[in-house]
Amino acid sequence: MMCLVSRSGRELQRYDMGRRLVVGCIPYRYKNGNGELEVLVISSQKGHAMMFPKGGWELDESVEEAASRECFEEAGVVGIVECELGKWMFKSKSQGIYHEGYMFPMLVAEQLELWPEKNLRQRVWMKVEEAREVCQNWWMKEALDVFVERLKPPSFIEEDLFNSSQTID
Repeated sequence: MMCLVSRSGRELQRYDMGRRLVVGCIPYRYKNGNGELEVLVISSQKGHAMMFPKGGWELDESVEEAASRECFEEAGVVGIVECELGKWMFKSKSQGIYHEGYMFPMLVAEQLELWPEKNLRQRVWMKVEEAREVCQNWWMKEALDVFVERLKPPSFIEEDLFNSSQTID
């Protein structure tokens, strides 16, 4: 049984040198049929901006647990949290203080019909290019770029292939 109430308040959240530590996730899936990559974006609570799920990292959880919890609470998805994409410093628009944000990709295993913030947010699956356009946070766009780059197959430089096939006399 899952709890359908979001955690709230800042008293149990982590801070480092005055910066609030936040954790976000890029939920993704491969569309059935053609295998096309899609990412899930959500509306802000006020509905004016689109972004990836993110929120405070709390004292009683690992960073991966925080990423998973934010995806569940804000987007109603659960899945596998993968290796960290990076860490960004950014200034909060609403509070004017600096945050330290960690981002992770999450391969979505299940999309839920009910979740804690269902009545507060919209969720939309879209192509990466569309998500990059609508996402309002520069640091989340950078995380998306890192994620897409990570998914690319390794490229081999022709010169390296040529050199490795030569014999040394």
